[in-house]
Amino acid sequence: MRLYARSKLSAPPRQLLGPATHLLAARALRDFGDGFVAVLLPVYLLALGFSPLQVGIIATASLLGSALLTIAVGFLGPRFDHRQLLLAAASLMIATGVAFAVVHDYALLLVVAFAGTINPSAGSVSVFVPIEHAALTREVSDANRTRMFARYSLVGALASAVGALASAIPDVMTTVGLGQLTAIKLMFVLYAVVGLLGGVFYARIPKRPPASEAAAALGPSRAIVFRLAALFSLDAFAGGFVVQSLLALWLFERFDLSLSAAGVFFFWSGVLSAFSFPVAAWLSRHIGLINTMVFTHIPSSIALMLAALAPNLAVALALLLIRAALSQMDVPTRSSYVMAVVTEAERAAAASFTSVPRSLAAAASPALAGALFAASYKAWPFLICGVLKITYDLLLLAQFRHIKPPEERK
Repeated sequence: MRLYARSKLSAPPRQLLGPATHLLAARALRDFGDGFVAVLLPVYLLALGFSPLQVGIIATASLLGSALLTIAVGFLGPRFDHRQLLLAAASLMIATGVAFAVVHDYALLLVVAFAGTINPSAGSVSVFVPIEHAALTREVSDANRTRMFARYSLVGALASAVGALASAIPDVMTTVGLGQLTAIKLMFVLYAVVGLLGGVFYARIPKRPPASEAAAALGPSRAIVFRLAALFSLDAFAGGFVVQSLLALWLFERFDLSLSAAGVFFFWSGVLSAFSFPVAAWLSRHIGLINTMVFTHIPSSIALMLAALAPNLAVALALLLIRAALSQMDVPTRSSYVMAVVTEAERAAAASFTSVPRSLAAAASPALAGALFAASYKAWPFLICGVLKITYDLLLLAQFRHIKPPEERK
């Protein structure tokens, strides 16, 4: 009886600290690092003497490198345990932070951005994401799938918001006599430390045998996955025009916003995005996943385009905050939808194949946005992004409103 009672008492802690919890903790740490790096990256590069066009090229290189790494994960995923791949990615994050802290040469920084994990979008374009999606889906039932992805997105967005707030730390350091450039370099060292701590959580995920080749391949759902990947690519290409680093650059140049004020803005922007995720999960239970994705996305794109034409900083920030409250509600619903409309054996492959084209597409547009900034067409990236995203939403609604996940088939 004592043994039985002891095992019952010990069961809840084991459940609390299960694989899903470790994945959520690692996601929080990773997004915290991405949150402050996305804001500091343009400031750091401009302080080193580089132009807005060069900043855009660095952003493009980082997103392109992330895309190629994700392709590699797609091929390696069936052959290696997910924990091994996540630990390798965490090691790369450590190396990236250290390299950015010590390298000044533009060509070398371009190589590090391409080969490393720097994420100028502070979002879901990351080599970690498809592996985490596949691992998380393994841990939950279909009934809890959307709620789990909402929780996963909520944790990441809150951590990213805190990270954006932490981007003001270099300004605080300058008040005690430390140079801004040195302070920003220390933040890249912190980024490396965050990668190390994330690796500790990934190491606690239990080993799983690699999936067989047949189980990992796309089979009956191949056509659906490819169509979704094409549409998601359009959405990601549009979003690349306004990645967080370039949005910060626009605020700095258009309104002369200070680094501290930018950190506060991106903090509240991240908080609004974070709390939109559980709202999205609730809304999807009433109107469906596709409708939730489309009918929250279109108003956010309109707000973005209006922000581009805002007459002053207050109006621009208000519109951007409205956009933040709506634009990310498709994130957990999109992930849940992909996992729902493919067979169980195809889920890991579907996560990779829908992420890779998104990363490739997102890699193309920051350099174009940087060129538009350099040519003084500062509103055009916002307008292009909004039009393309609305086009994506309408196409998604037209093609997939009749393809429903299991929980919506009645």
